[in-house]
Amino acid sequence: MTPGDTVEQSPVRIFERATGGGLGAGKVGVVLSRPGVGKTAFLIGLALDAMLQGQRVLHISTQEPVDRVHNFYDHIFHMLADSLRMENRQESLVTIERNRHILAYNRKHFSLEKLEKSVAFLKDTAHFEPSFVIMDGTPRFGKTEQWEIDGTCRLAEEWKAEVWTSSLTHREGQELDGRGVPVEVARFDASLDLIINLVPAGDHIRVRVVKNHDEPEVPDLHLELDPRTLLIRWQ
Repeated sequence: MTPGDTVEQSPVRIFERATGGGLGAGKVGVVLSRPGVGKTAFLIGLALDAMLQGQRVLHISTQEPVDRVHNFYDHIFHMLADSLRMENRQESLVTIERNRHILAYNRKHFSLEKLEKSVAFLKDTAHFEPSFVIMDGTPRFGKTEQWEIDGTCRLAEEWKAEVWTSSLTHREGQELDGRGVPVEVARFDASLDLIINLVPAGDHIRVRVVKNHDEPEVPDLHLELDPRTLLIRWQ
């Protein structure tokens, strides 16, 4: 299977159709799950799909060093390539390396101002303008304030990029709203365009849409995350 076939037959196309085209440029989305269930793997799956289409991906981590994030991408890519019997694997790897940049920050010293300066530097020196951004480990919804969420939304609009972040569920003493969304995330609902919940269900992890832009009803998404391979697949 060629890279073009991989993109065309990707389960991500189902995700996009169900959510009116996916997250979209200038928008902010959140992936929820229990610890260790697969938030980062799900986001990397979306990022790999974007890069194979030629999009530029910026991955920001305040939890893991660059080499560990890089290795996680390699692991998921090779699992994907094996499952699809991908042809020209090396060519696809070159495409991914060319279209991705990873930035790691110490959580205590991270700020949106530092991030904004880093992205401006990448644009000026490497002509790297991301259209897909993963903010892994930040904002920390349990501790953040509206100004930080507003700042994240502003950067998404200025970069014309879709920005994905994540948050934990099932922490001790955590309150949930009627949708099963932690109250610490739900209080920023007006600023968020997509909320996805990864829910363990037997031998798989269900990908559940909790909020779909301004639509009053959410789609029943027939996708899951394979806990063995960490790949997005049809349910």
